Amino acid sequence: MIERPIIALDFPSKAAIEEFLLKFPSEEKLFVKVGMEIFYQEGPEVVRWLKDLGHDIFLDLKLHDIPNTVSRAMERIANLGVAITNVHAAGGVEMMQAAKEGLVRGTKTGAAIPQLIAVTQLTSTSQEQMQQDQLILATLEESVLHYAQCAQKAGLAGVVCSALEVDKIHQATSLDFMCLTPGIRPSGAAVGDQKRVVTPQLAREIGSNTIVVGRPITQAENPYEAYLAIKNEWNGVV
Repeated sequence: MIERPIIALDFPSKAAIEEFLLKFPSEEKLFVKVGMEIFYQEGPEVVRWLKDLGHDIFLDLKLHDIPNTVSRAMERIANLGVAITNVHAAGGVEMMQAAKEGLVRGTKTGAAIPQLIAVTQLTSTSQEQMQQDQLILATLEESVLHYAQCAQKAGLAGVVCSALEVDKIHQATSLDFMCLTPGIRPSGAAVGDQKRVVTPQLAREIGSNTIVVGRPITQAENPYEAYLAIKNEWNGVV
């Protein structure tokens, strides 16, 4: 289990992230998620900057393309030294294998190869939406478990999934297969556009290996206090 909740830095600019980080003690080393919004605005330099500050990075770009393109992209991502990155499981086993090969190829000798995980079904997706929009006639649970098994077959470290699916994913794969779960909301917090949400405590009890938390921290009146409260709940500290 990763002891620190991963903070989703869903901000429009580096300046906004800087302002946010000033609300934390400088010695507090965080695990943060860099997603499409900020990466497409600031580019790889924002990752290098956060690394230089001592933070660990989950680079959440959800790559999904032909195997050769994804492999080459991952080779470049490996140079950034992120801890975790991801692809869409819908790209298939061959694409996921190519992505991992690219990460291995691009990682400098002696450096840690980033952990590669796959998105199953987004936590904003309902079963009805999946069946109507994606024309997947299986249940949402069946789709998620199938994608998880494909990711394991491809040699990936785990998946992004709802905490509600963690137990069955571990049964279908293995206990050491990472289940990284977004859609985390403290009790009483607004759900927003998420449809499958749980509290940090419930995510821990279910067996999530790590959690991603965004707005309950980034939009809190006191982000550091909100972070510590969620971190303590995640780690079972009363």
